Amino acid sequence: MKNRNKIIASVLIALMPILSNGQDKDKAQTNWQNLDLKKDKVFGISTEKAYEELLKGKKSTPVIVAVIDGGVDEEHEDLKDVIWVNSKEIADDKKDNDNNGYIDDINGWNFIGSSKGNIRYDNLEVVRLIRKYQPKYAAVLNSSPLNDQERNEFNLYKKLNTEYMTKLQNARLGFQNLSIIKKTIDTIENKINKPVITANDILAYNSKNDIESKVLKIIKGALKDEPDYAKVRTEIKETYEYYDSQLNYHLNIEFDPRDSIGDIYSNSRERVYGNNDVTGPDASHGTHVGGIIGGVRANNIGIKGVSDNVKIMAIRTVPDGDERDKDVANAIRYAVDNGAKIINMSFGKSYSWDKSIVDSAVSYAALKDVLLIHAAGNDSKDNDLSNNFPTKYYGDTTNANFWNLNKSIEVEQQMLQKAVDARSQQGDAGRPNRPTVDKEEVNAGRFVRPHANNWIEVGASSWTNDESLVAEFSNYGKNTVDVFAPGVKINSTIPGSKYKEEDGTSMASPVVSGLGALLRSYFPHLTAVQVKEIIMNSVSKVEQKVKINDEGNSKKVHLKDISITGGIVNAYNAVLLAQKTPRIPASVVLK
Repeated sequence: MKNRNKIIASVLIALMPILSNGQDKDKAQTNWQNLDLKKDKVFGISTEKAYEELLKGKKSTPVIVAVIDGGVDEEHEDLKDVIWVNSKEIADDKKDNDNNGYIDDINGWNFIGSSKGNIRYDNLEVVRLIRKYQPKYAAVLNSSPLNDQERNEFNLYKKLNTEYMTKLQNARLGFQNLSIIKKTIDTIENKINKPVITANDILAYNSKNDIESKVLKIIKGALKDEPDYAKVRTEIKETYEYYDSQLNYHLNIEFDPRDSIGDIYSNSRERVYGNNDVTGPDASHGTHVGGIIGGVRANNIGIKGVSDNVKIMAIRTVPDGDERDKDVANAIRYAVDNGAKIINMSFGKSYSWDKSIVDSAVSYAALKDVLLIHAAGNDSKDNDLSNNFPTKYYGDTTNANFWNLNKSIEVEQQMLQKAVDARSQQGDAGRPNRPTVDKEEVNAGRFVRPHANNWIEVGASSWTNDESLVAEFSNYGKNTVDVFAPGVKINSTIPGSKYKEEDGTSMASPVVSGLGALLRSYFPHLTAVQVKEIIMNSVSKVEQKVKINDEGNSKKVHLKDISITGGIVNAYNAVLLAQKTPRIPASVVLK
């Protein structure tokens, strides 16, 4: 879930602004996400305060955190000591020593690789679904006779095509504009002709034509927020590559790399395929996520992760493009079966191919007492009204792709009443780690759906305790986003034992995963549901209004109106609450 909100080409070159985050105007303190608002004047989660005042001298046990992502550099200097090692497997002997179906899975598994190599790029789900429905519905008219299921699929197919054409048009325009910007910058740098070009060189350069003048305006605008020209140059290069990938892979109907995996893709319940290369061709995103969770705190190098006693299990599932539901489900099950107690999922998409198989894996994780942490998305959207899969909500794939909270109360009440009745017949209402349905909420007409209660959805926040607290790019949702956590200018690990600042709910999610691991490490008796409740009940409440993007318009709202808790996660408060939380008898947990 990469955030591309910094430098995006607009419709006309003459009007191209730099869409930088307002939060980037000031420089973040080192390790700000772990600092304390009162002591350090930045809205971190008070991790350092928790360790210094509450946990010093306390014993902890290692907790396995699965990072389902695009790959993790297991040799990074700040991660190599916290990478999970499968002690039941013998490295490189080409045998499945632990009989779990995965050969030489020493540090995790790669579900988007095979003996032929690794998938780096893939389509967006909207493209895969168009390919799925096109043979059946391409020639169908609105007036064609269809049964209810076919009508739903046909309507979805039309919706998919409309969205696809919009994305394709934007990608073509973006690539065209970024190509001009990139080419012009290359020309300007050649004219400056210095080994290392600085911001001062760019500011002193006099444009030679109209195009140079417009591009310089863009660069100078970016330099106001990011004075390091090298970083601005890198951002432009990455944005150019993003649009190039969109056209060649993400939105290319003819491109489908799945054959290289060798699985039977139509069989969503197939479990064993892939390879043991957990790094893959581009591990930048997953390595950054891993560092936020558990970068070694006591080695005096690099960065400090949130948790000080963690093992990072790398599960490669997310390509450059949209992840596939089959792979996500298998990644969750692999993590659960191999001892993970926290699963971080910093990815998301607008459509779901086979939601039921992911729902099944989420339920499995709940029954095995595993906490799932998921990023809310970087589209400045209301998740109450827009899909961001996977979700904690259970439901039919086709209908889920249409889901939003504007559906009629009558339809919702009927659906939820059926769920309540079914639960009553099963006689398991109220047991922990089960999908939650509240009959009183159904009767009150509130928009509540059957969902997993071992799930936390995370929006991104910045360090400033003012109206710009919520990251401009972050999704939100009064009913769908649980908490906010630091996700702006988070410095963490990237491949090659390097470090980089990144923005995104992809960074906010591992902050919460790290907090979950901290709690389960120092308080190992806590269940997944208890950890979730502690995290949600210990947030730092935000009283002032914050700015959000509402359908292109900026408006101010209270945080409680765009999230369930109305707060930022806080490690110090969470530890205090954990100290007071009683142990649930094993006989209750296992029911």
